[in-house]
Amino acid sequence: MEIRSIERVMMKYCIPLAGLGHIGLLVGSLALLGSLNVAANPERSMAQEAVPQVTKIAEAVTNLKQSTDRWIEIDLSSQRLIAWEGGVPVYAVIVSTGKSSTPTLTGVFAIQTRLRYARMQGEDYDVPDVPYTMYYYGGYAIHGAYWHHNFGTPVSHGCVNVAVNHAGWLYNWAKIGTPVVVRD
Repeated sequence: MEIRSIERVMMKYCIPLAGLGHIGLLVGSLALLGSLNVAANPERSMAQEAVPQVTKIAEAVTNLKQSTDRWIEIDLSSQRLIAWEGGVPVYAVIVSTGKSSTPTLTGVFAIQTRLRYARMQGEDYDVPDVPYTMYYYGGYAIHGAYWHHNFGTPVSHGCVNVAVNHAGWLYNWAKIGTPVVVRD
């Protein structure tokens, strides 16, 4: 996908920050502060910032459902991923998202990189050949998980784990720039 197409998706679905314009992949490093724009306006409380975040996610979902665009919704509370084409759900699967100690971030993102296989490493893990990896924000990705079958339970380090066969379907369906909405 061309840069212009990615910019169009970002401008349409990502959250604008006052004085900063649209920042790719939602809020950049500010998402690590709990998806809150505290740095852009440090005088506002975290509770005041959480409401606009939820509102922007809801607005993005409304806009996406009114479009004909392909997009992915991840519902953390139900541990479900739904692939949409506009307002029509075309595929749904049970997933495993981040544990409470390593949560999956909420927000509106877009697929940035697609890798057929990736090696994932962290402080307490090193997993080779992770299939059907689609990074949507920094080290956060939707990918196949061959090392567990606990789908429906949060067990990851923040990524969205999908059974390998379902991850393959999603990988072939989604493209660079496909919006990814993660919500509670």
